[in-house]
Amino acid sequence: MALSRTPKDSDPAAPEAQGSPVCVMSFNANDPSGASGLAADVAAIGSAGAHALPVVTGAYCRDTAEVFDHFAFDEEAVAEQARTALQDMSVGAIKVGFVGSPEIVSTLAEIASDYADVPLIAFMPNLSWWDESQLDSYLDAFRELLLPQTTVLVGNHSTLWRWLLPDWIGDKSPSARDIAKAAAQSGVAYTLVTGMPLHEKYLDNVLASPQAVLLSEKFEHFDANFTGTGDTLSAALAALLAGGLDLQSATSEALNYLDQCLDAAFAPGMGHLVPDRLFWAQPQEPDEDGEGGDSSTIATASSPLPTTSDYFELPPHGTKQ
Repeated sequence: MALSRTPKDSDPAAPEAQGSPVCVMSFNANDPSGASGLAADVAAIGSAGAHALPVVTGAYCRDTAEVFDHFAFDEEAVAEQARTALQDMSVGAIKVGFVGSPEIVSTLAEIASDYADVPLIAFMPNLSWWDESQLDSYLDAFRELLLPQTTVLVGNHSTLWRWLLPDWIGDKSPSARDIAKAAAQSGVAYTLVTGMPLHEKYLDNVLASPQAVLLSEKFEHFDANFTGTGDTLSAALAALLAGGLDLQSATSEALNYLDQCLDAAFAPGMGHLVPDRLFWAQPQEPDEDGEGGDSSTIATASSPLPTTSDYFELPPHGTKQ
């Protein structure tokens, strides 16, 4: 299932022709803790082999445990950042995280409409920390203006359920297809629903359209709290799609990448764990012969990283989430 994007002029001197990484534009807030937001996007996009074009939409006041406040940028400042970069570089995908205000959502919708063939990956985080009146107006604007242009909507099962199906009265919790059908009413083509509980030890992550489940991957549940998982997953997915993978393959690789990030997560502060998006750059454990502790896996011009599919490959049954 390939997703199209708008190619720039077929100039033999263009970055794609020279083997340069494809560009992915990310709209997100700055997170000074480095746990989520643009910090997560840049690291995940780079790890997946793409070049990040980070557009700052605002700034969190937060630590690794919770969000205390958010300061949104002026929408014109956001537009100038994005359009200046877009006039210079072509993009293979657009990722949208938390952008902070209905006015910025409207601005992003205008920009996205000018690049209608570029896949747009939208991540909806848990915004329960926010003022209720601000939250309602933001979600309404996102639903009305940005979802009609969204290729893949990413979010946790409980977050998307509360947002898209607030009046759900079924005996069971809504399925991924139920949520995908609700998202499709606003124009979303595909929905990636994460964190669906199966039983005590496992969580399911499901890519669905209103018509069918396209991918379902089960991971063992980590007994820990993390910050930044959704941004990590959605940014990696955007980069993998921009790199040319079909939707199911890109989703599978992004989920496995996130799993490894969580397996290598660390605690930089006193709050939640932070996914290690650069786990592949850490020194390797010595092998039985005392060798292999080399940290020279970081890409260089003469020694590029392996391809994404090779780099994120996991042994069978070796995954958790």
